[in-house]
Amino acid sequence: MKKKVKARPKPLLIIIIIFFLLGIFGSVSWCYFIGPVDKSNKDDVEVVITSGMSTAQIGNLLKKKGLIHNEKVFKLYVKLNHVSSLKASKYVLRKSMNLGKIVHSLEKGSNYNPDMIKLTFKEGLRITDYAKVIEKGTNHSASEFLQAVNDSTYIKSLIEKYWFLTDKVLDSNIYYPLEGYLAPDTYYFDNKDVSITDIIVTMLDETNEKLEKYKSKMSSDPHYYFTMASIVELEGTNLENRKMIVGIFENRLKSGMNLGSDVTTYYGLQVAMTSDLTTEQFASTNFYNTRSTTMIGKMPIGPICNSSLSSIEASVEPISNDYLFFVADKNGKIYYTKTNKEHEQKVAEIKANGDWIW
Repeated sequence: MKKKVKARPKPLLIIIIIFFLLGIFGSVSWCYFIGPVDKSNKDDVEVVITSGMSTAQIGNLLKKKGLIHNEKVFKLYVKLNHVSSLKASKYVLRKSMNLGKIVHSLEKGSNYNPDMIKLTFKEGLRITDYAKVIEKGTNHSASEFLQAVNDSTYIKSLIEKYWFLTDKVLDSNIYYPLEGYLAPDTYYFDNKDVSITDIIVTMLDETNEKLEKYKSKMSSDPHYYFTMASIVELEGTNLENRKMIVGIFENRLKSGMNLGSDVTTYYGLQVAMTSDLTTEQFASTNFYNTRSTTMIGKMPIGPICNSSLSSIEASVEPISNDYLFFVADKNGKIYYTKTNKEHEQKVAEIKANGDWIW
């Protein structure tokens, strides 16, 4: 009886399979190397390409800046796409850009302006903080900026231009009419002589653009949403808990309670949030302090800081809940409770654990 001999794979078939697998691996690797280093990172990265730099040197620079995965792939990409030249200039690139966009930017070039200035206005800061940024980065003083944003004639002209600015900002009890309305972001201007009005309009234009998707919901009372957003910007730490907090604030308003938000007290007193306040300070009477008994069932008269888009979204799309209280520990963790007794117990527990914010 003859033994059965197992059929061996044909060499040609093995070669085809190997090349097929190599092709898949190569495609996946190529897609990775030409993709963005960090698609969620929108931070600006300044890159200066000087005259005479080789493609290899440029690739090394981009890799050092964290803008590309591999400098050799960059060099190969430039060669395969027949890029004739990469122009010497100053560029502002981002890690969220893929290799194609980066190469296109370098091939196209930029209008380099050695006098260009960058002003970064951070989320959660007050307009007085923005005034300091302007004083440091331009030829204008902080007081000049604050004078401009308090000019009622100028504010009225802006109200006519922007749908989200209403006559409510003209209330004489509001400290700064444009508080809360200037979009936090990084802006570039030609030089330090940029006018204050150009800075303001540029920021309001950015606000207008960012709010387009929420316009239909906010247009009924923009001032309310900007005010609510500014409170949860400082009370919450992310989109989800900010939405929860807005839901709680709405519950408190419906129940005829005051909001009881500490951050409004700090703003009302115009003091920094760097230490605890006294009982007398928390009870102080003004149109911002929602801890005051005179503010039962009321919102602050206006925003208390300039908010992130996350907080705007939270104010427009809150999470409905049945809580009336919340408190955060020093690590930013937020605890929700339904009664004042539960709230006080949670505060005592946080303090006992050494996690109180102060």
